[in-house]
Amino acid sequence: MLGFLRNIGSTGTGVPRHQWPWVRACLQKTVVVLWLLLSSTSLAPTQGQTKIPLETVKLWADTFGRDLYNTITKYSGSLLLQKKYKDVEPSLKIKEVDGLELVRKFSEDMENMLRRKVEAVKSLVEAAEEADLKHEFNASLVFDYYNSVLINEKDEKGNFVELGAEFILESNAHFSNLRVNTSVSSVQLPTNVYNKDPDILNGVYMSEALNPVFVENFQRDPTLTWQYFGSSTGFFRIYPGIKWTPDENGVIAFDCRNSGWYIQAATSPKDIVILVDVSGSMKGLRMAIAKHTITTILDTLGENDFVNIIAYNDYVHYIEPCFKGILVQADRDNREHFKQLVDELVVKGVGVVDQALSEAFEILKQFQEAGRGSLCNQAIMLITDGAVEDYEPVFEKYNWPDCKVRVFTYLIGREVSSADRLKWIACNNKGYYTQISTLADAQENVMEYLHVLSRPMVINHDHDIIWTEAYMDSKQLFASKTQSSMLLTTVAMPVFSKKNETRSHGILLGVVGSDVTLRELMKLAPRYKLGVHGYAFLNTNNGYILSHPDLRPLYREGKKLKPKPNYNSVDLSEVEWEDQAEVLRTAMINRETGSFSMDVKAPLDKGKRVLFLTNDYFFTDISDTPFSLGVVLSRGHGERILLGNTSVEEGLHDLLHPDLTVASDWIYCITDIDPDHRKLSQLEAMIRFLTGEDPDLECDEELVREVLFDAVVTAPMEAYWTALALNISEESEQGVDLAFLGTRAGLLRSSLFVGSEKVSNRKFLTPEDEASIFTMDNFPLWYRQASEQPPGSFVFNLRWADGPEDTGEPVSVTVSTAVAVTVEEKTAIAAAVGIQMKVEFLQRQFWAATQQCNTEDGQCPQSCEDSDLDCFVIDNNGFILISERLQETGRFLGEVDGALVTQLLSMGAFSRVTMYDYQAMCKPPDHHHSSAQPLVSPISAFLTATRWLVKELLLFLLEWSAWGSWHNTGADAKTVFHHSHKHKKQDLLHPCDTEYPVFVHQTAIQETNGVIACGTCQKMFVMQQIPSSNLLLLVTDPTCDCSAFPPVLQEATEVKYITSVKCDRMRSQKPRRRPDSCHAFHPEENAQDCGGASDISASFLLLLLPLGTCMLLP
Repeated sequence: MLGFLRNIGSTGTGVPRHQWPWVRACLQKTVVVLWLLLSSTSLAPTQGQTKIPLETVKLWADTFGRDLYNTITKYSGSLLLQKKYKDVEPSLKIKEVDGLELVRKFSEDMENMLRRKVEAVKSLVEAAEEADLKHEFNASLVFDYYNSVLINEKDEKGNFVELGAEFILESNAHFSNLRVNTSVSSVQLPTNVYNKDPDILNGVYMSEALNPVFVENFQRDPTLTWQYFGSSTGFFRIYPGIKWTPDENGVIAFDCRNSGWYIQAATSPKDIVILVDVSGSMKGLRMAIAKHTITTILDTLGENDFVNIIAYNDYVHYIEPCFKGILVQADRDNREHFKQLVDELVVKGVGVVDQALSEAFEILKQFQEAGRGSLCNQAIMLITDGAVEDYEPVFEKYNWPDCKVRVFTYLIGREVSSADRLKWIACNNKGYYTQISTLADAQENVMEYLHVLSRPMVINHDHDIIWTEAYMDSKQLFASKTQSSMLLTTVAMPVFSKKNETRSHGILLGVVGSDVTLRELMKLAPRYKLGVHGYAFLNTNNGYILSHPDLRPLYREGKKLKPKPNYNSVDLSEVEWEDQAEVLRTAMINRETGSFSMDVKAPLDKGKRVLFLTNDYFFTDISDTPFSLGVVLSRGHGERILLGNTSVEEGLHDLLHPDLTVASDWIYCITDIDPDHRKLSQLEAMIRFLTGEDPDLECDEELVREVLFDAVVTAPMEAYWTALALNISEESEQGVDLAFLGTRAGLLRSSLFVGSEKVSNRKFLTPEDEASIFTMDNFPLWYRQASEQPPGSFVFNLRWADGPEDTGEPVSVTVSTAVAVTVEEKTAIAAAVGIQMKVEFLQRQFWAATQQCNTEDGQCPQSCEDSDLDCFVIDNNGFILISERLQETGRFLGEVDGALVTQLLSMGAFSRVTMYDYQAMCKPPDHHHSSAQPLVSPISAFLTATRWLVKELLLFLLEWSAWGSWHNTGADAKTVFHHSHKHKKQDLLHPCDTEYPVFVHQTAIQETNGVIACGTCQKMFVMQQIPSSNLLLLVTDPTCDCSAFPPVLQEATEVKYITSVKCDRMRSQKPRRRPDSCHAFHPEENAQDCGGASDISASFLLLLLPLGTCMLLP
């Protein structure tokens, strides 16, 4: 075996040479572990081995378990609570939940809510188009409006600045407590758009007609949030009016025309091939502008679009070789991947455009014929400095006379000698030509292609309703709510000019939209109807998650929470990953209504633990939207609802106890519509509803009835805990901080046994510790764990001051047990009850229990405090609650004693469960392929410095060029350079897939023992279940050194895909449902409006011949 390890480097097995050291190390480690495990089967005693009496260990475990049981039942009152629910069993009913009926009801409610948003948007479209029809353009118009940046600003003399009149702002809870004006809208413009440009002034003046419609919409549907109109000229009218703050550079970077809702509403889905010239003539500034142009085009694409990028010079090459010959979905993942590759492009050689054009046409043709891609618009974007020739035969072969593929041309640089040829290409292929001389030109010029693609829809007056994927609002006005990182979807519709004289030009005036927070939408799937482990989720027509309790859109970088690059392109199959055949995903994509069952491993406690559940999935679509809804119920008690009844008078009395709260995230009563109700807590609203004090309140009567019932049943607990607290003397046990209980209706009671300043974990049961309270997504962790424990058994869990990621020591232990009710042989979980205790208190009880022994004289020959015994108390997932070494508390046992965990795994006492995380963030791989590479030679240092100087000089030239261009147009010279072209720090983390182990005790093995052979000595161990708990006592011999065993870690490791597999994964395209509408061409379209101000020197007849055929054919 050792000879094999020595010779592995010389084998021809196909293992890459750079991986040999890693392979050799892994094999050596495996051999050591196998040898140690095999040798451990020999149980021959070794001199000096410590003998651990099995009976004594069992006595310690039983004594500790009995003491714990007595303490916990005493302080929690669990036996009393069980008795109270037992007493009312005859009056209870347990109802089986009909999952299909439930999902249909939720879907119907969501459909009604979203329909109201659509009606609001339609009324805005009608008002905007009518206002434009009546408005006559006035080039000399003078008009003051509320500029969002300038409102309430004053000059040195104390006078309001121009466009900055007084604008009353008040904090509004409905709008995330932002200061707004619900009487009127305000207008925002990006810094590079001149706020007095005639087009802007006329558009703002015309859109003033939207103000009364905004207000009327909000009055008719108070659940509406932001309403807005994004103009094709660049201004953004938003209601309610709000103050907009520039960034740290004084720049307003937000341009509504870059938003997903604007782009999706303005155009139909599209297949795009971007051709970029990387010949030698494109070096320097031109290449920088070309790269920025590509990035700007990519930013206009969404998940319903498909794209690829081809670079050409003497030959054609795909910037991502893996995407050769195909189009890929333009989701956030792929767009960001392309941007990185574009940034790495280098120039050389001579540009030969005909091969690149042929390749682009071939891709589009093959995808169209195969029924792949968007099956709608197709376009080629040609980005070059003008060195083009031999292109006509390509168009004759692939695109004339039908002109099914539009060609957009972008001339890079100030040179105009090739402008006529590039414009000729665009005009003869239903495209548009623009020249981009500076970085500042890119934004406006790229947007022109969207206006061209919108023409057929505009001419036909097709007001398609679009719904966006989930996104986090990046507009600066929402900066104050980014802490809660609310995900949104937007409903949007295009606004057209209806004037007859501009019909053939298909003028898009802009897009109106309104936001819907997904949190509000998911409130229509009440948490209490879904059971302890159940949940609801939404996904899009592309299979991407819109809302799911396991969606984690943020990651932590240092102290900041940041959106993940791919947060809104997480596929359903990456969250419900046990569905390997993607049966669930396919059915939901196809708008089916049905059900599906699956065994799942549900992660708990941030992946430290796992529950094994059988889930039933019920799904249906939401009509008139691209969304599908799923509802998940766990088998057993998860599909049963407990129904009780009590009088309002009795329940109301018990609801008024000061120790009682309800889930603040749940909707017992609707409080966010009427302004008078917004300041009410859910408990206050319920009390007003029950007393009849506020007859206008709408409440969920079923949920309120269950809360009343639970309040009555649990009311005796308050008196019990109060009496107990009064009887605790100062000198007696000071280790139990508080008792608590929660019911399936979201009711929560708690009682302190110590002063609030002495509580070990003050965040417990507060919103700061989300895992400990009822939320929209989950029941508390202590409730979920207890529900899967055997009846009468307690589950222990260590808690940290700042959560599990805290590097400090655990501060408390929570202990909980479930209260089950059985009616007609059906069992449901009614509540969970428990206590919080100090870690030191638990440890004191343990050390006291290990002083017990079976000897008649009471003298114990051995104790856990002896140096020749090592004792651990661990939970059922292997985490240490008690150790002689305090620094080990909270750590996984495998980190401390790898030999012991390895042996327990091999004996079957513990099992290793592999879990996957497809939303992980990993550190980038080390690019140093050899140990010598990091050493910098003088030559490489000189070259690095030279590259840096050149880069700085280029950036200076770019900024100088951009400054000159903006200055000439009269716009504010501070524009968006700093925003768009500032140095981008490479993120320390990148999206990745990881796998990680979770270790689970096999409950069938309650006691075991063995000997581990560790070289010259043998290590004995004993494992014993601690009764009525999820705890285990482990006693080992510390005198035998088993450090040769590697530690067993609960660490996530990145899944490394070999190149071919990685490429296959990138190329693979999961089933998706295309949008229902497509507007690619219209026979009345004016194809002569194809851009550019330069003269065309090409033959006039040559221009008209193919152009005429393009116009004749639809």
